[in-house]
Amino acid sequence: MRPYWGEIAALLTAFFWTVTSLSFESAGKRVGSLSVNLIRLVFAFLIYGVVNYIRRGLFFPVDATPQAWMWLALSGLVGFVIGDLLLFQAYVVIGARISMLIMALAPPVTAFVSWLMLGETMSLMKWVGMVVTLSGIAIVILKREKKELDSQARARITTGYPIKGILLAFGGAIGQGVGLVFSKKGMGDYDAFAASHIRVMTGMLGFFVLFLILKHYKRVWEALHNVPAMKRIALGSVFGPFLGVSFSLLAIQHTQAGIAATLMSIVPVLIIPPALFLFHEKVNWKEIVGALITVGGVAVFFL
Repeated sequence: MRPYWGEIAALLTAFFWTVTSLSFESAGKRVGSLSVNLIRLVFAFLIYGVVNYIRRGLFFPVDATPQAWMWLALSGLVGFVIGDLLLFQAYVVIGARISMLIMALAPPVTAFVSWLMLGETMSLMKWVGMVVTLSGIAIVILKREKKELDSQARARITTGYPIKGILLAFGGAIGQGVGLVFSKKGMGDYDAFAASHIRVMTGMLGFFVLFLILKHYKRVWEALHNVPAMKRIALGSVFGPFLGVSFSLLAIQHTQAGIAATLMSIVPVLIIPPALFLFHEKVNWKEIVGALITVGGVAVFFL
């Protein structure tokens, strides 16, 4: 019986992403999502440098091929700068729990982009899985509301969460899905931690440029002096850009991408207990059922 290293890495990734999403939600509400994004990537860059120097004798991944650099750099820009910029703002607007539920669309998005860009097949089961995933998300974020129109009570479908936050989270799912396709294409058999270092490096540089354009230097300086926020950013940086990203790449190296994506997608379920007991959020049965259907849809997608 083969060791299930890929499956174990995928389950650990789901746990890591649960911790990091809650940490960054809390920090983002204190100092803003832009500052959190830049600071956590600087933390991750230094962590990767030290770990890779100990493991491989190289602080910088200079042994990567030009092709690997190109695709992994694109993955860092799309996944970290665009995708995470949108996702972290979604944390602030609608919270980590609903944001990560919508992020369960990342695996279907990954397969859909692979179908468009790489010519990979989309079977009937994949389309069914995508519909089931969307249905689970719809159960959570949509509600029926009655309004008096022309002296008659009429029902209409609306959402209990800000549209802005929902769109931001959808954008984050698209960024992560496209970024994963680029990572898969660029990484090959290259070391997962070194590949992650390249992604973090380019993401960090992308945010530096963004801060120069927006002139948000004071916000970063204020964030650095906010001790509670910095503790949360440090915690999230270890569990997210470092452990989470690296173990996700290890997962797709050692098992089928579909199995890895399915196991990593259980975050919407894992995040419910801490949301209830640590943050005292009100979670109803409809939201729990919707989260389970969403994860089930991702599983069906890869059958």
